[in-house]
Amino acid sequence: MVSRKKVLAKILSGTSDSNIEFNSLCGVLKSMDFHERIKGSHHIFYKERVAEILNIQKLSNGKAKNYQVKQVRQLILKYKLGSISE
Repeated sequence: MVSRKKVLAKILSGTSDSNIEFNSLCGVLKSMDFHERIKGSHHIFYKERVAEILNIQKLSNGKAKNYQVKQVRQLILKYKLGSISE
């Protein structure tokens, strides 16, 4: 298993958005104290003091959708959420 810090670095680099594992992306968001609600295939993440809600879905190969990884990166940068607890 890849550490969450390495996954976060990969997300923030923006060089491999189509190569991020869905479960790793969810793990990073949870470690940033996002709450998760699941409705069908939609994993909805929300956090206090963050106006946007993230709605992410898994591809058939277990990866996250690249545009959703980009949305996560933009949210992390906008709200300066770079620290995670392992």
